[in-house]
Amino acid sequence: MKKINVLTLLCCLAAWPLHAQDTPHAFTDAHIIPVAGDPIESGILIIHEGRISAVGATGSVAIPDGAVVHDLSGKVLMPGLVDTHSHVGRVQGGDRSHPLHPDVRSLDAINVQHSSLQRARAGGITTVNVMPGSGYLMSGQTTYLKLRKGSTINELLICEDPLTDICGGMKMANGTNPLGTTPFPGTRAKSAALVRTMFVEAQAYCAKQGTDEAPARDLGKEALCQVLAGERVVHFHTHRHDDILTVLRLKEEFGFRLVLQHASEGSKVAEEIAAAGVPASIIVVDSPGGKLEVVDLFFDNGAILEQAGVDLAYHTDDSITDSRVLLRMAALGVRAGMSRQTALEAVTLAGARMLDVAERTGSLEVGKDADFLVLSGDPFSVYTRVEQTWVEGQNVFDLSNPDDAKFATGGYDVYNDTGAHAHDGLH
Repeated sequence: MKKINVLTLLCCLAAWPLHAQDTPHAFTDAHIIPVAGDPIESGILIIHEGRISAVGATGSVAIPDGAVVHDLSGKVLMPGLVDTHSHVGRVQGGDRSHPLHPDVRSLDAINVQHSSLQRARAGGITTVNVMPGSGYLMSGQTTYLKLRKGSTINELLICEDPLTDICGGMKMANGTNPLGTTPFPGTRAKSAALVRTMFVEAQAYCAKQGTDEAPARDLGKEALCQVLAGERVVHFHTHRHDDILTVLRLKEEFGFRLVLQHASEGSKVAEEIAAAGVPASIIVVDSPGGKLEVVDLFFDNGAILEQAGVDLAYHTDDSITDSRVLLRMAALGVRAGMSRQTALEAVTLAGARMLDVAERTGSLEVGKDADFLVLSGDPFSVYTRVEQTWVEGQNVFDLSNPDDAKFATGGYDVYNDTGAHAHDGLH
């Protein structure tokens, strides 16, 4: 059995009342979209102590004695959204001293009190992959967060202990962003060569662990051993079709687990992505501008990838697109030919799979965390509003609360310092 240090236990006990309820809550008469099953026209969701204890049609689920009852007649209830690629919390990663930073942990540079996290809650996001930027071949370790209410990073982490556990993935990038002058690569070919050299050196380091020849501790190579062992997922920023194929070759050579991030020209190599068994976290950018790499990013990218059999998620890359419009991404995917079921999974369960948290969140199933949204209407309607966001049984956003409502309706002036994100090269 894994030992939990005293400090971690005290932190957990201190945070427990924030996201657990001693009293059951019943959400009744809602149109429920479980994602893992068929929609329930008129259903009931029961939550207790931060988890889902029952879900089903009205009349088939008993409301516990003493439960707090929420009448959701005319409302839609669905799983909380999973954003597989975001930069909320003013996250930072590697610097210009080197193109490869496997030792850098984004969790050491996330401001969880930053207003951008509340904006994400207003958009219905309950789980998020916070990533450092793509101006480096490897900018560091990503961090998986539950958007619970909390004032410290430990209160939002999905992992148990940041000193010993794997708390996220590894951010990598190729294409235009990491190119530069020495020590950065000047060409795409050199980019791939530097990455291959790094992994070969890591293989030698990992092979000597636990032997008499074990080298001195190297934090970067320790993280790469986790990547090579499949314990830490690589989230790889890539746009052009040729860059995507380079990433697939690296995966084949070194055997790491992979999520393609952006895959803007994924439609051009959809069969190759599917054959590699690699999921893709994609984005919709519905305004002009940006880099030439995304000139062939079209709304039907998701539909074409779906037809090829690729597991798909949508992400915001906040604030390249706003955390409040993640549902709109999936709606635009449907408009371009994606099936409704795949689009629903693309903002919930598929993203949870990519972050290794599908056993906890992403669908409304008994035993899973009570992460869900209350919507005013169909999730893909432009007229629908996120009315409530719940994380592990805690209401973290309520549109009826004026202090919360400003995060749903306000512009960037509401958030003071979030507007500067677009100038930081974090996308």
